[in-house]
Amino acid sequence: MYKSGSALIFQKRLKLNKIHTSGLFDIHVAVLFFGLAGLFGKFLALPAWCIVLGRTGFAAIALGVVLLLTQPNKQPLNAKTMGLFGLLGLILAVHWVTFFHAIQVSSVAVGLLAFSTFPVFITFLEPWCFREKRRPMDMVTALLVVLGLCIMVYPSSFGGQVFSGVCWGTISGFTFAILSLLNRKWVREYPPVVIAFYQNAGVTLLLLPMMAWENVHIDTGQLGMLALLGVVCTALSHALFIRGLTFVRAQLASVIACLEPVYGVVFAYFLLHETPSAHTLAGGAVILMTTLFAMVRRAAV
Repeated sequence: MYKSGSALIFQKRLKLNKIHTSGLFDIHVAVLFFGLAGLFGKFLALPAWCIVLGRTGFAAIALGVVLLLTQPNKQPLNAKTMGLFGLLGLILAVHWVTFFHAIQVSSVAVGLLAFSTFPVFITFLEPWCFREKRRPMDMVTALLVVLGLCIMVYPSSFGGQVFSGVCWGTISGFTFAILSLLNRKWVREYPPVVIAFYQNAGVTLLLLPMMAWENVHIDTGQLGMLALLGVVCTALSHALFIRGLTFVRAQLASVIACLEPVYGVVFAYFLLHETPSAHTLAGGAVILMTTLFAMVRRAAV
């Protein structure tokens, strides 16, 4: 009897370990796709807004199909909620347009590393947004991030490619931090897939009129790459990340998410032959270490 009980406990532990491993795999694959997404700013010879329009359009279609199949009765219908999602979509549009523009004017490494400052912005802004006590360490982490950005920019001239990429990438990180805080504050009652669908659809509607104002030609190959960006690197990656969070602690998932710029830099090296400078790597290391410290500290409070 004792042996059978021990065997049952062992089987349960083995099953839990398999589930945990599956969750870790989902999150790592999602973050890998997130890192790959930045390369489309170089793959596609299109304006940043056009890349974002294609990304969000295909993502909204894919997420919409998922919602119809899994959650047909959970769509927000009232005007106030739709207006809220429209505002969040506007912020998301600014975030992604500045993100791809940062990569286009500089490099994948600079854009991704500058964007990766967003967790520090969250740590710094969260007490103000939720009326919590601000801690002196928040100022220290903010100063360390500024130091990392300065190290990245130092060799380049004012207004040069690296400087421009850092500025646009930091704006992208800042707007993403605001988006994350507003999502936490305003839309807690909605599933993440619902939020992702309406925000991507909102961005698509906001940017669609640009097609009438700008003369942009998109060939079949570019359309296919936009579909890949929207369906795989956006809709699928978000779905994998959300599913992984079911089995993995949010703190661990946040730590894994720090690998996004690492994956992006590695992809850029092999696929685009981009070799980041020593200053970019040094500044990026300071930013990533500070970001990791800020997230771990925030989770421990």
